[in-house]
Amino acid sequence: MRRHTFSILALLFCTIFLFSSAGFAASAKEIQQRMKNRLPIITKLKDDGNIGENNKGFLEFRGTQKHADIVSAENDDRRIVYMAIAKKQNVTPELVGERRALALAKKGKKGHLFQKADGTWYKK
Repeated sequence: MRRHTFSILALLFCTIFLFSSAGFAASAKEIQQRMKNRLPIITKLKDDGNIGENNKGFLEFRGTQKHADIVSAENDDRRIVYMAIAKKQNVTPELVGERRALALAKKGKKGHLFQKADGTWYKK
């Protein structure tokens, strides 16, 4: 849990840096706070097997669609973060998401669901 929380926070701090360098510091702080506020619910949904991390760096339903609004909001914020990182690194947002998916799977919590590059799902 601590490693997963740390990796989420690392992404958030990276986001603040990227947005602040582009003149969007207020937006980055808002995104960081929203993601931090959602983390306990997202962790619970993962613990229950209702969502998993897909191979594109987004949350995906694997069970009941409980808290669909929260999952959708998280994915929207991740999309914004990936676009900012992609612009900074001169790559596509899709590549950023795929890289993030690999990192999340590597550091993810035992018992959570992850999607492999070939599309198959597994429980860590």
